[in-house]
This record gives sequence, C-alpha cells and structure tokens, in this order.
Amino acid sequence: MIIKKAEFIITAVDPLGYPDNGWPEIALAGRSNVGKSSLINALLNRKAIARVGNTPGKTRVINFYNVNDGLMLVDLPGYGYAKVSKAEKKSWGKLAETYLAVRKTLRTILLLVDIRHEPTEDDCIMMDYIRQTGRAPVIVATKADKISRVEYKKQTDMIRTVLNLAEDIRVIPFSSIKRIGIEEVWSAIENIMK
Repeated sequence: MIIKKAEFIITAVDPLGYPDNGWPEIALAGRSNVGKSSLINALLNRKAIARVGNTPGKTRVINFYNVNDGLMLVDLPGYGYAKVSKAEKKSWGKLAETYLAVRKTLRTILLLVDIRHEPTEDDCIMMDYIRQTGRAPVIVATKADKISRVEYKKQTDMIRTVLNLAEDIRVIPFSSIKRIGIEEVWSAIENIMK
C-alpha cells in the first residue's frame, strides 16, 4: 500500500471516544512489549507516529491512526505485563474487550506474537477471544531480526500449533529493524478489505 497520509487521530477509553468516520478498522492486539508501536510505524512508513516505549505496558488506552483518509489502524492496550496491579490489568482488558465486542467497523485483528518464543497463555486466550468474534485474524510474528531466516518455518509452525490455527490463517514473520514482512502484512490487510 502506498501511504499518502498517516496521522494519529485520537485516544479513547470507551465507545463514546471512538472516532465516528465509518472507515474500516484493523486492530492490533498483543502482549506488552511485543512491538505493536514498531509495527504501526513500519506499516505507515513513519519513524515515530506511534511512540515506542522502553517500558512495557505504556499503551493504557486505545489509539486510532488515520491511513489515507479511508482506513484506521487501532492500537489496543498490551496485555500480560507483570509489573502492574491486577485492577489495572483488568481495566486494560476491559478496554480491549469492549472495543472488540462493539466496534462494527472492525474488519480484522492483527495478533502480534514474539517469533522467538512459544505464544503465552494470554496470547492463546486472545486468540480464543478473536475466534469468538467470528473474525479471521492475521498473526504477525515480531522480532524476526532476532533469529535466522532458516528458523522462520520452524518457529511459525510452532506458533501455528500452539495457537491452534486453521490453515487459511497467515503467520507473517516481521521485523521493523530489517523491514521484513511489511508488504506481506499490507497484502493480508488488503485481501481482507476486498
């Protein structure tokens, strides 16, 4: 996709704050520190449209990004960060759950998992929740620069097995540092948008 316009639109904590432009939305879900902000920056070809934090668990709200005045990327709060209270974790989960349950313009969910490790219990719970919404996700296996290319198939097969993925669900290795997988993620999004 050619990015002619990319901008941060709004932060929301409940449906009253969601933008009302009717554009299709692609949500990004994943644990804290998995690389959602880096993926947004890479997809939009911008260095810092989404803030990349050194501290996991920074995104505690839902952030909406305009792409070419016709599509929204939606950054959901990360899950699984251990150094916050249970009440705070629960509130972040509620934010994401509410968005996923009520948002009519949501077309698909990019579920980000770390290619180096087995998906966590939280990743499996999120995958089950995505299944319940009836939407087919795209799995983005981040931090692909941290392993060799010959390991990609073994790691993506492991992710596919642990998440119990249907054959038609893509697992795309991605690295913002080496710019791996950007075109593949856009291609998967465009196929869903047809």
